[in-house]
Amino acid sequence: MRIGILSQNSKLYSTKRLIEAGRLRGHKMTMVDPARSYMNITSNFPLVYMKGKALSNFDAIIPRIGASITFYACAVLRQFEMMGVYSLNDSDAISRARDKLRSLQLLSRAGIPLPVTGFAHSPDDRDHVIDLCGGAPLVLKLLEGTQGKGVVLAETKQAAESVIDAFKCAYVNILIQAFVPGANGSDLRCFVIGDKVVAAMKRQAKEGEFRSNLHRGGTATKVKLTELERKMAIMASQTMGLNVSGVDIMRSKDGPVVLEVNSSPGLEGIEATTGIDIAGLIIEFIVSNQNKGTL
Repeated sequence: MRIGILSQNSKLYSTKRLIEAGRLRGHKMTMVDPARSYMNITSNFPLVYMKGKALSNFDAIIPRIGASITFYACAVLRQFEMMGVYSLNDSDAISRARDKLRSLQLLSRAGIPLPVTGFAHSPDDRDHVIDLCGGAPLVLKLLEGTQGKGVVLAETKQAAESVIDAFKCAYVNILIQAFVPGANGSDLRCFVIGDKVVAAMKRQAKEGEFRSNLHRGGTATKVKLTELERKMAIMASQTMGLNVSGVDIMRSKDGPVVLEVNSSPGLEGIEATTGIDIAGLIIEFIVSNQNKGTL
């Protein structure tokens, strides 16, 4: 098969591993930088170009889209879909998952347990917004943040008020979530491919930090999921319409809750922690499903 990887950096671990896994299985792997690509949008013969060359011979595309280029990269991916190229995760599913508010609304509608969450822009009644989310401590997030960036823990009501006021001055939308008790700075990353959780790890925040992201110094260990956690992860991924995802779950004293569904989950931490060839499983999934066409 001829498989393209939509990525801006060939040196990233995930990109390198997917190229390696594909070539090991006899496929032709090519990296396509979405930022350097451009499109000819026409009714008869839509195409994607890069460096003056038409990219018209792919059987499948693996999107590894960074948050900073979501809009344009999804447009490029959509063009490939119009050309009949199979996409591992389609552009609509990625757009849904990248919109934190929309993804939470969809998960809520599906009945998937979530932390109590509020959303506001310039609330006149700041105290009521705080009370709706159960009061301090609260976690306040920017919608555009990734890898734990743009996330603040307000341990007191006064701190929450100050952060909300600061966000209001910056004219940004505010996502407010109840702090989940009992998690002790840890969460679960569940790697979902199709209708299976193929790997899982427990991430633990470093001392003095509440964010468990490995990019922020967190550590990871193998973990055994409960049947409920597996079902929640698969249901969350399918609610977004994703074939491959990283579903973050937190174990609260009242049971597990889904925090986020990531459409381009990194491979480095989960492969190193579990020893599972996830890149290979992704390639094998594409081979098994490419003949079904785009989603």
